[in-house]
Amino acid sequence: MHNETRHPDHELKTARLDARLLVVDDDSGQRETLAAFLRDLGAEVDEAGDGDQALQRLRGGHFDLVITDLRMPELDGHELLREVKQLNPEIGVILVTAYGTVEGAVRCLRDGADDYLLKPLELDEVEHVVRRSLEGRHLRRENRELKQRLGQLESLPGIVTAGGPMAEVLSTTARVAASDVSVLILGESGTGKELVARALHAASRRSGAPFVAFNGAALPTTLFESELFGHERGAFTGADRARRGRFEAASGGTLFLDEIADLPAEVQVKLLRVLQERTIERVGSHQAIPVDARIVAATHGDLATLVEQNRFREDLYYRLAVVTIEIPPLRHRRADIPLLVGHFLDKHRDSAGGPEKAFSREAMDLLVRYGFPGNVRELENIVQRCMVLARGSQITTSDLPASVLGSTDERSGEDPGPESSLPARVAALEKRAISEALAAEGGNQTRAAKRLSLSERALRYKLKKYRETPDS
Repeated sequence: MHNETRHPDHELKTARLDARLLVVDDDSGQRETLAAFLRDLGAEVDEAGDGDQALQRLRGGHFDLVITDLRMPELDGHELLREVKQLNPEIGVILVTAYGTVEGAVRCLRDGADDYLLKPLELDEVEHVVRRSLEGRHLRRENRELKQRLGQLESLPGIVTAGGPMAEVLSTTARVAASDVSVLILGESGTGKELVARALHAASRRSGAPFVAFNGAALPTTLFESELFGHERGAFTGADRARRGRFEAASGGTLFLDEIADLPAEVQVKLLRVLQERTIERVGSHQAIPVDARIVAATHGDLATLVEQNRFREDLYYRLAVVTIEIPPLRHRRADIPLLVGHFLDKHRDSAGGPEKAFSREAMDLLVRYGFPGNVRELENIVQRCMVLARGSQITTSDLPASVLGSTDERSGEDPGPESSLPARVAALEKRAISEALAAEGGNQTRAAKRLSLSERALRYKLKKYRETPDS
C-alpha cells in the first residue's frame, strides 16, 4: 500500500468519516494497514480474516460498508458480496483486486458492488472511493425518505432526486396538490416540467380523472382554439364532425398547458374568460359548456418579463401563477446525476439489448462535471446512446459524446473577469486547461495528467476540488 504525503489543507477541510466499516482480507498486513488508515479518518472499523468471519460480524451488528479482497480462500469476495446483499441490500460493498482480475470486479459491479480498488492501494484513492460510496448510499436513503414523506409521489415514474434543490420543488408540489389553485411551473427546456405537473395531478383529489397535456407551439390561431375549446361540424374547412377540445377532455381532472408563453393574444383573452367563468364555447357555437379542469401551466421563458413588455396579459398571468414552482437546471443539482443515470439504465435496459451496462468511474465523473444545456432530457439521450454503442458491459469515457468530453460545466472555462481576484482567475484557467487535456485524451485521467505534467494523484485532487466548488 502506498502511503502518500497528504495535502495539509485537505486534512483540515475533509470531514471525518461517520460510518462503521468492515475490512475483509486474508492478508493480515494489508488488512491491518487499511483498517488503521480508515480509523484515522474517523470511521469505526472491524476486521475479518476471511468471508465466513465477515458474515459472522455482519450478522452480529450494523455496518455501512464492507471493503473486501476479491481473492480469498473458500468464500471469496464475489460470494461474500452475494451473501451481503441477501443479508442486507443497504450495506455497500467495495472490492479490492489486482489488475489481472479487473474483469471479476466488473462482474461484481453488475451484482451490486459499489466500486472496486486496484492493488497496490493508494490512500487518496481509497478515501475518495469510500467517501463516494458512503455519500451515494446516504443520498439514496434521503431520496427514499423524501419520497415516503411525499406519499403518492413515491410511485411516480421519472422523478428521481437525491434531495437538494429538488426537495423544495417536490415539497411545494405536495403542499399545493390538495388545493385546486392554478399552478405555473417554470424551468429550462428538458428539466421535467411535465413530470412535476403529473406529480401534482397524481397527488391531488383529481388523480382518478384524466391528465390532459397540450403544447400548441407553432399552431395557427384557429387550430389553437379548436384544440383547446373544440369545434362544431362545419366551423371551418375540414371540420367534417364535431370534436371535443382539451378542456372538455380534462373536465374533472387536470389540464397541462405547456409553453404557455406561446399563446396567441386572441387565445389569451378567451382563456382568461374560461378561467373566470368556468365555461367554454366550441369554435362555431355560442353554447356555453361547463368545464371543471384544474389548470397547470408551464414555460421555459420569463413570463413576468413578457407581461412587462405587454406581450402577455397581466390579468391572465396572475390567474395562472397563483402558485409558482421553479425547477432548477440539472447543472444546479449535480448530486441527482448518478441517480438519474441509474434510473435511465434501468428504463432502457430492454430496448438497448445486450448485457447489463454500468458507467465507469471516469465516465461518471465527466457526466457529473458536464453542464447539460439540454438538462435531464439530454442526460437520458446520452445514456441511451452509450448503452447502444458501448462494446462491453462497462460504459467508458470513449463511449461518451464529444460534447461531454470537450466540456465540463459550460461556464467552467470562462474568464471570471478583470474585477475578479487573482486566485479566481487562476482557478478558471486551471479548470479550462484540465478540461482541454481530458478532452484531448478521451477522458483518460492518466494520460491527461501526463499532458499537464501533473501526477495522477494531483489531477484527481484538483478534479475533486472543482467538483465540490459550488456553482457561482
